[in-house]
Amino acid sequence: MEVIGKVSRVVGPVVHAREVTRAQMLELVEVGEQRLIGEIVRLSGDEISIQVYEDTTGLAPGENIYGSGLPLSVELGPGLIGSIYDGVQRPLELIKKQCGEFIPKGVKVPALPRDKKWKFTPSVKAGDSVTAGQILGTVPETDRLEHRVLVPPGVSGKVVKIAPAGAYTIEEEIAVVETASGKKPLRLAQPWPVRQARPNKQRLPFDAPLLTGQRVIDTLFPIAKGGTVAVPGGFGTGKTVVEHQVAKWSDADVVVYIGCGERGNEMTDVLKEFPHLIDPRSNRPLMERTILIANTSNMPVAAREASIYTGITLAEYYRDQGYHVAIMADSTSRWAEALRELSGRKEEMPAEEGFPAYLPTRLAEFYERAGLVETLCGRTGSISIVGAVSPPGGDFSEPVTQHTKRFIRAFWALDQDLANSRHYPAISWLDSYSDYVDDVGNWWKENGDPEWPALRTEIHDLLRREERLQQTVKLMGPEVLPDSQKLVLDTAKLFKNTFLQQSAYDAIDQYSTAKKQVKMLRIIVTYNRLAAEAIHKGVTIQTLRALPVLEEISRMKFSVSNEDVAKFDALQGRLEKAMEEVARGAQ
Repeated sequence: MEVIGKVSRVVGPVVHAREVTRAQMLELVEVGEQRLIGEIVRLSGDEISIQVYEDTTGLAPGENIYGSGLPLSVELGPGLIGSIYDGVQRPLELIKKQCGEFIPKGVKVPALPRDKKWKFTPSVKAGDSVTAGQILGTVPETDRLEHRVLVPPGVSGKVVKIAPAGAYTIEEEIAVVETASGKKPLRLAQPWPVRQARPNKQRLPFDAPLLTGQRVIDTLFPIAKGGTVAVPGGFGTGKTVVEHQVAKWSDADVVVYIGCGERGNEMTDVLKEFPHLIDPRSNRPLMERTILIANTSNMPVAAREASIYTGITLAEYYRDQGYHVAIMADSTSRWAEALRELSGRKEEMPAEEGFPAYLPTRLAEFYERAGLVETLCGRTGSISIVGAVSPPGGDFSEPVTQHTKRFIRAFWALDQDLANSRHYPAISWLDSYSDYVDDVGNWWKENGDPEWPALRTEIHDLLRREERLQQTVKLMGPEVLPDSQKLVLDTAKLFKNTFLQQSAYDAIDQYSTAKKQVKMLRIIVTYNRLAAEAIHKGVTIQTLRALPVLEEISRMKFSVSNEDVAKFDALQGRLEKAMEEVARGAQ
């Protein structure tokens, strides 16, 4: 790197420089003699403004600025899975081994290990023509994930040389491609600028849900693979817990968890818990498909702003290999606060509540990088984004929540009253919504129940009827209601406690397969239908409440495992028989 200017002023994480030559917008630079990592965010004549991703304490005017000529980039290659990075892809575990518990200023540690050899198996041979995104070969990155080495975007031509099968480091040359501009050597790793979306062949319509094993999500408010969802909620409503559960149990091939500006103890729980978790589908450690990005609230604010882009770029790399990736961004409000702080330091004109005027644009840029696509290598891959939002005081009318709603299609609103009553997940069935129901309906019909849309609609309508009846109950009490309306209250309560409430600490209840979910849903809807018919024939609500089969239904989420879903058919048979006997007795 060469000197391109001198520090003139330091305003927290924003550094101003003068006497600048050969600078580019968004260029990666190193600031001062400690070589702090930064990025040029403003050009004005021979002056620039730099966003520094490290603590600027001690930095003084007159120190040198070193230019790289390259944008802020991440390193993409085998070794990403199972790693823990900060917001600018510095490996925290390696830094701890070398420097101790705290990250010193100016430390430089490669994102991927340089000495580790990876077993490479070529998929092409010398003389073959290759295009951007094509698979050159494969590397077994973990026991469950095959890493597909791709021709970088913008590179195409004839393979002049390809390495034979064997073990190679990420710096060794594995192929040479002769392009129109000359010979291009390729390695196992490749850089990519984080603020530039990686290309794909075409976007595809959504056709399958991202299964999370959480019944309130999968059944009432599903998200498609490649979809986007916001999880807003006040303090203590369980945003982080919801994202933890989705990260643990979703059927994504790769999970990128971004701890963006959250409290250190929450991220500590993730770092301690994830290495010991087992994936229920593969019975392998969950870290074999997970990348963690830890940028807690006490770390430099500028790196918090970059962490979102770092995470989405890593996700795009695995999407381009033909994998389904899920991103947990916890939380986008803290990221927006970083934008606000940096905007103020740069003396930009503030918009509503002090946020910069370009907040909606930045949110759109992030969420639009999700989607189900046909990759350049001809495979199908997706990125699903689950973004937590932390509105102050639980006010959903604040700017981050309102602007986020413009760019997402599912909304899991967390309710403070549900959280206070220990009902988790505390997702409100009245304020939440999903626009993916029609997209994933055919999948549920084929893999769950042909009547899934009708069952879901029926139970959703019943919940809304119950909400209206609660107004009467609060004024006059439940005794004034006829038995038919008391049944609505009883069924809604049964559904909330048995289906919507889910225990993360119970080995059986913490995760529900699609088959288990639809069978539980059908049993509750069947009870409501048959009970309504029985009441019409003269059966009292007290008689229905005394049925022993109701106790079995209320316990079924704990008593029937995912492997024994056939027991639900027997339970439904006992329910139908009991209701038939009750109706016959009334006649």
